[in-house]
Amino acid sequence: MHKQKVLIADDHALVREGIVAFLKLCDDIEVVAEASDGIEAIEKAKKLRPDIVIMDINMPKLGGLEATVEIKKMYPDTKILVLTQYEDREYISRFLKAGVSGYLLKKAVGSDLITALKAIIRGELYLYSSIASEVVAGYIHGDTHAAMDDPYEKLTDREKQVLKLVAEGYRHKEVADMLNISTKTVIAHQTNIGEKLDVHTRAGLIKFAIQKGIIKID
Repeated sequence: MHKQKVLIADDHALVREGIVAFLKLCDDIEVVAEASDGIEAIEKAKKLRPDIVIMDINMPKLGGLEATVEIKKMYPDTKILVLTQYEDREYISRFLKAGVSGYLLKKAVGSDLITALKAIIRGELYLYSSIASEVVAGYIHGDTHAAMDDPYEKLTDREKQVLKLVAEGYRHKEVADMLNISTKTVIAHQTNIGEKLDVHTRAGLIKFAIQKGIIKID
């Protein structure tokens, strides 16, 4: 029987260790790697081609959303299960748009994780009960149209990555090294971001990123 290869991306080692220990109970699931940030998740997805990525949202460097978009772009068949403490409707909408296969909250019990994994292995979309309610509420209240007017959605995938890293406080050279692009390209992306958002200072970009939940101040 083919074992499903799983990559766990979470910046808390204790969380990763707990998931690994729990998934050892499943004969048809094998954890092949762990990642502590979005950059590492992308690199290990390239190297190992996991069937499933269990993805946290709020991680250093690139977050779960930016990593999800990049991995799905490279490997559309890779399934992403979001495992997070955040149940904001805006987050849910962005991840569903990115093509994730499931959205589970960390307050869930271990059996919910197994249920979620089994569902997405079967090709189903899994939403934790309260998340499903948020999705229905968003549909009823027309959140789809609101998302179309969101200035964040004017940005390209690469611009969203640059925005996240710049807002996290990384210098242009550091951003360039992490994304394997030139410093000149990073500066050009930041200029385009500023024009699209009408925000022309780093402080303004940080404020925008916090307001949109792109970075979290815990």
